[in-house]
Amino acid sequence: MTQENEQIAKNTTLFEPSVMDSYKNGWNQMWKYFLELFLIFLIAILIGFPNAIFSIILKIPHELEGIGSMFYGIVAFYFWLFTMAYTFLVIRPIDYGISFAYVKAARGDKLEVRNMFDVFKNYWNAVLANILVGLIVAIGFIFLIVPGIILACKLAFVPYLVVDKRLDVIEAIKESWNMTDGYALDVFAIALLAIPISIGGLLIFGVGIIIAVIWIRLAFASLYRAVSVLREESKEGSLSL
Repeated sequence: MTQENEQIAKNTTLFEPSVMDSYKNGWNQMWKYFLELFLIFLIAILIGFPNAIFSIILKIPHELEGIGSMFYGIVAFYFWLFTMAYTFLVIRPIDYGISFAYVKAARGDKLEVRNMFDVFKNYWNAVLANILVGLIVAIGFIFLIVPGIILACKLAFVPYLVVDKRLDVIEAIKESWNMTDGYALDVFAIALLAIPISIGGLLIFGVGIIIAVIWIRLAFASLYRAVSVLREESKEGSLSL
């Protein structure tokens, strides 16, 4: 094992990549890092707040049409432009950073709230990766939905690789494609299981959705962590032959 994997092994129990083991590890790690992950959850909501405000503003056009439809159209266009720019340049990249924070929790590493901003160490690759992956998956969904689901599962590890390994866009896409070979169905199953977990979270006075979101994201991060360790061990075994 590499020094990194030895440290991971000390921090958390190693397990085979699987749906139930990923959720189990996510559940255990959630309670060890709940305060940090809860703060990250709140900060993410605050960061997304400007977009929520502008979305509300864009939904009240009729009261403003008396000012002049052309003037409203110009204002609405700039609001929309800001929303798009803010989404792709701020919210989405930071979500990549949040994914990295969840990986640290899944590993049992030291986690700090500021880790969610580590994405800025590989910022433009995060921006471009998000756009490119979004386009690839969207094109897949155009072709009868199923190809889009397959592509989304195959590229699920891109956010982790961009921030965790600091890969560039193309490298991250290729590596995610290779890493999910044999595990794309596990990614899909984790996503499917997330639906009843989210519904259950909403039924627990609504606040349970916070626990549900944290648990689900930790499950995905746990699968990535397990596959990463397994691949490292396979590479070392090949080199030793």
